[in-house]
Amino acid sequence: MQRRSLLKGTANGTLVLLLGSHQIARGSGIIAVRVWPAVDYTRITIESDVALQTKQTFIKEPPRLAVDIEGLDLNPALRELVAKVKSDDPFISGIRVGQSSPGIVRLVLDLKQSALPQVFTLPPVAAYAHRLVLDLYPLNQIDPLEALIKERMKDSTKKFEAEKNAATSTAATDPLGDLIAQKSKKISENNANNIASQAINTPDTAQKLPEKDNKLNTAPSMTAPSKTDRLIIVALDPGHGGEDPGAIGPAGTREKDVVLSVALKLRDRINKSVVGGNPMRAYLTRDADFFVPLNDRVKKAQKVQADLFVSIHADAFTNPEARGASVFALSEKGATSASAKWLANKENAADAVGGVNIKAKDTNVLKALLDMSTSAQINDSLHLGRAVIKEIGGVGKLHKPQVEQAGFAVLKAPDIPSVLIETAFISNPSEEEKLRSEAYQDQLADAVMRGIKRYFARNPPLARNRQI
Repeated sequence: MQRRSLLKGTANGTLVLLLGSHQIARGSGIIAVRVWPAVDYTRITIESDVALQTKQTFIKEPPRLAVDIEGLDLNPALRELVAKVKSDDPFISGIRVGQSSPGIVRLVLDLKQSALPQVFTLPPVAAYAHRLVLDLYPLNQIDPLEALIKERMKDSTKKFEAEKNAATSTAATDPLGDLIAQKSKKISENNANNIASQAINTPDTAQKLPEKDNKLNTAPSMTAPSKTDRLIIVALDPGHGGEDPGAIGPAGTREKDVVLSVALKLRDRINKSVVGGNPMRAYLTRDADFFVPLNDRVKKAQKVQADLFVSIHADAFTNPEARGASVFALSEKGATSASAKWLANKENAADAVGGVNIKAKDTNVLKALLDMSTSAQINDSLHLGRAVIKEIGGVGKLHKPQVEQAGFAVLKAPDIPSVLIETAFISNPSEEEKLRSEAYQDQLADAVMRGIKRYFARNPPLARNRQI
């Protein structure tokens, strides 16, 4: 009797995939399955040795996505997909998989919220074979600027309450302050009695004067945080992520991991800083291990009306002796060197590796952004780049002492001064080791922070369309 595959639920809700021996033998060439959860969106990729054809149906209530994969028999590799969905995934509560008919496998994604699904395929590129991609985007996206405001207000309110409590506590336990307050109170009472006897017909005056004299007995006045403060926003862009690891060092260090770590350290420094009396706040284009298309990185910075855009990378070259940090700005007329042009082309190819749904993207967007880029934006970017490279040069070796220029896609926001920092050569064994070091990452974050402050000292932020 032919054995069938079964989907069996256990008492704790875990889904167990039971496979028959004939199905294992007939399994198609599934190479790997991966899940990339994030607040922005969750991505599932199924990598195979042949292109997979699909049909999908989205059911609203309860929300779930059913995907039929044609030309595929149930494969034990798909068991990994079931197990890789974690309980904290923002979108997926679980995956069911089964052989719906000969040559067709059905995936059912049970969702925690209604979503906008995108299902598409990617041709082989870099280290990847064919990929089937399932992206789940939130139906109602959070306004990132409003989220920054709320975050800043929450932190400011905590600080305000702490300072108020500290002031009240100090006033209550200061013996000298108590003696002064008591003496002031006695004098005030005597003054009040004298004034009251001299001005019986003006009781308001007699009531107000002691209140004025008695200020020594009160906690210092404080102003609660206001939403109308001018918040200085710096968009931090950790390169690569998710399906795109970026460059990989000789010891296996991935660029995407190093630059995210540096960006998170820099974020903490920015969030604690004030420039010209204005509080600062960092906004990350990605704060976890997921892929963000180049165009989306630019749009994210524009949505929060960022004052600056800083993209963080780790360089690589075929010669392991290449070393040193670099800073780049956009160019109107072409790259300032052959190496800058080569690097820009390499970084601009990230979309192909990370995986972009071409059908859902406007191919003319990046060209339009470049056309709108102004000389003023590029000039400001050069000023920012020079301020940053001066500080980075004090931390380690520079690959070139001046800011270079090339057509980097992520630097094409026409209204935001933007730079791309190559922190070091991850392809150089000694610099790879430094990039893995917490101490060196801290030094890098400190240097970039000083560069940002140096820039703002000479170029105060302009008024924003939306006051926050």
